[in-house]
Amino acid sequence: MARPTDMIMPMLRDIRAENETRHGEVLARFDRVAQRLQKLEDAQLSFKQALTADSLLSKLVTGEFEERIEALEAKVRELEARR
Repeated sequence: MARPTDMIMPMLRDIRAENETRHGEVLARFDRVAQRLQKLEDAQLSFKQALTADSLLSKLVTGEFEERIEALEAKVRELEARR
């Protein structure tokens, strides 16, 4: 019959090898999750930049429209003052 110490050492080696394999798998999964997270963050940043650009463009267009309205109102006031 084999001695207990002769059985324990091979079992510990097997456990160590299995743990190293599992640890590598977990690290690989974390890397994939980190890559996906980075892609999501990049997409979110791109979306925020697009919204900022759109709101800036809207403000420019609105500002130009308001300037035109103010110019027309000034002309109307001028015409009314002539009457």
